[in-house]
Amino acid sequence: MDKYQSIKTIGDGTYGSVLKAMNKITGEIVAIKKMKKKYFKWNACVDQKEIESLIKLSHPNIVQLYEVILEKNTLHFVFEYLDQNVYEIMKERKKLFPEHMIRNILFQTLQGLAYMHSKNYFHRDLKPENLLCYNQTVKIADFGLAKECDAKPPFTDYVSTRWYRAPEILLRSPDYNAPIDVFALGAIMAELFTMRPLFPG
Repeated sequence: MDKYQSIKTIGDGTYGSVLKAMNKITGEIVAIKKMKKKYFKWNACVDQKEIESLIKLSHPNIVQLYEVILEKNTLHFVFEYLDQNVYEIMKERKKLFPEHMIRNILFQTLQGLAYMHSKNYFHRDLKPENLLCYNQTVKIADFGLAKECDAKPPFTDYVSTRWYRAPEILLRSPDYNAPIDVFALGAIMAELFTMRPLFPG
């Protein structure tokens, strides 16, 4: 981690915190996800679904993983840095989005989802906070809950933020798959049009 200089903390969640940092060699700004769980062997790190999925996924609408570092029993993911997410953009707006802007967000997210599903992964936690933005580009992020589409159920019912959960998850079905990502994106689309969550609570 010596080649990175921390700038500030930009997020803190259940599983880890996210830092904005700079590569001292290249000057590039990156995002570093620092996991809270301690790891004592590299093999245990490689089993992380986030690493496994992102190593296999390379697409313009999926956030790029640069490297994974295990240092002092702490696991770090180094990602490309995007300065906003869709949730922050919605929060800052005082009026409805123009339709062309919603189309752009949805089209790029669908491109990333279609690619991900074609590579046998589904996200399980699609929400505005996990759609990162830079200029006109949108990228899907946070693959911590991702699963392989052909993985055998039962799956946990604790996935995704409640506002974006598909009915089969709310009804505690142990058997669900990639369509839950499409449902979540539909809920996001409705929220973009109305500036209100479709299913709050």
